[in-house]
Amino acid sequence: MDLHRDHKRFAICLAAVMLVMLCVAGVSAAGEQPKAAAPPQASTVGGDYVGSDVCITCHEDQNRRFKNTVMGKALANPHTAEEKHGCESCHGPGRAHVEAGGGKDSIPVRYGKDSKTSVAEQNESCVQCHKRGNRLFWAGSPHETRGMLCVDCHQVKQQLKKSMSRETFMAEALKDTGGLVKPETELCLSCHQMRRAQLQRSSHMPFREGKVTCSSCHNPHGTPNPAQLKQATVNENCYSCHAERRGPFLWAHPPVVENCDTCHEAHGSTTPQLLKARVPRLCQECHNEFAHGQRFTLGNVAPSTSPNGVGYSSFVVNRGCANCHSKIHGTNAPSGKFFLR
Repeated sequence: MDLHRDHKRFAICLAAVMLVMLCVAGVSAAGEQPKAAAPPQASTVGGDYVGSDVCITCHEDQNRRFKNTVMGKALANPHTAEEKHGCESCHGPGRAHVEAGGGKDSIPVRYGKDSKTSVAEQNESCVQCHKRGNRLFWAGSPHETRGMLCVDCHQVKQQLKKSMSRETFMAEALKDTGGLVKPETELCLSCHQMRRAQLQRSSHMPFREGKVTCSSCHNPHGTPNPAQLKQATVNENCYSCHAERRGPFLWAHPPVVENCDTCHEAHGSTTPQLLKARVPRLCQECHNEFAHGQRFTLGNVAPSTSPNGVGYSSFVVNRGCANCHSKIHGTNAPSGKFFLR
């Protein structure tokens, strides 16, 4: 009888222990449940980074504009460790900004004219991702050494103007502007005023017609070539469009081989074919007055000083050298070095 009673007590104690273990397991499972509901970006947030979801709680309007841009779409599908930080990829860790309750001065990296962030820090936030391709020579380039900001030319988020409705703004935001503040040619000419004046001349590159832009010849982010040219020399730049001038020729005109800029003003001129001076004056900058003698000249020198008693000038007048020497860029014709037609 006592043995039966002992077995009964043991069974009751064992059931009680199992019940306690089940309760403990349930509490543990309940405690771990919030971890399963963590936001998708929790794995990428650490240190002073708070995640884009925290930024959006206050900056919903900026996010609505930003997500429709090229960069916004890129950050929505991150491929690098920097891109995974979202908003903080460009603006830096946001924990201090959040703890301060907001405010411009607490943003680690802020852009714009009123920003206290240095030029180097602002540009570095861009260059950390955009350092390949045609931006390879940005460091040491003319624009970089003059302290220009990336945001001086490029925009990430468009600003909503007071006179613009939200529907109009969204339509403008979706346009492909290449990320520039304004059209490329207008953007460059806002600083390069001399080039703007040259483009208004009668003979000009087809900028005004929209057939070429500044970046057709120049790389604004820097090159190892003079004047930020995309090709190694001026001639190579010109030949990219004027392939018929390239040659090789049996008889080449030396100034043409040396530099197209010897005779042409690339951005604009008041003379035909972008020439720096009118013919024959341009030709006679190199070819002196004795080439043709007095046959094609106008006398203005005392006859006693001329070989045949007839006065002659240092420059020919009312004649076009190219009327006869039409192959001035080079020729394979039997006329040889005289470049005759």
